[in-house]
Amino acid sequence: MYLPTVRIHRDELVIHAGTYAGALLVDGLGDGVMLEAPDQDFEFLRNTSFNLLQGCRMRNTKTEYVSCPSCGRTLFDLQEISAEIREKTSHLPGVSIAIMGCIVNGPGEMADADFGYVGGSPGKIDLYVGKTVVKRGIAMSEATDALIGLIKEHDRWVDPPWLMSRFSVSANGKDG
Repeated sequence: MYLPTVRIHRDELVIHAGTYAGALLVDGLGDGVMLEAPDQDFEFLRNTSFNLLQGCRMRNTKTEYVSCPSCGRTLFDLQEISAEIREKTSHLPGVSIAIMGCIVNGPGEMADADFGYVGGSPGKIDLYVGKTVVKRGIAMSEATDALIGLIKEHDRWVDPPWLMSRFSVSANGKDG
């Protein structure tokens, strides 16, 4: 998608790219995207391109999150918990995590996720691998760590880049 001399706002560029290029990609009529807009910086265009490809399920370059819109049945602060989980898991490309407020619609809405975090009862969380509940009634205060443990148990965890570089060892065996 090339927008030669037209000045376009970032939001409008994302909407146009998603509408026009995304529709073709989802229908299998392409295998990549290159966005060009002279008035936009390279990093924004690059990130938008990768986000578009991830949204079309063509390339996974980051962790994907699925969340319910929240309603009266939500059993925890969905925004707060989602932010906490994102902060601890955003470095896991190709992993899909669902964060659902209740058991009523949660399992159905998170059917495509690798892992699920679902409000099971007040103050308690159920964890899923795919569509299967594997741990029930976990205290809220322990649930995020339990989710991370579950991701590790299924060999989908990698240490964050900042942690790996912090504890790297140089060729002479001393901390780097």
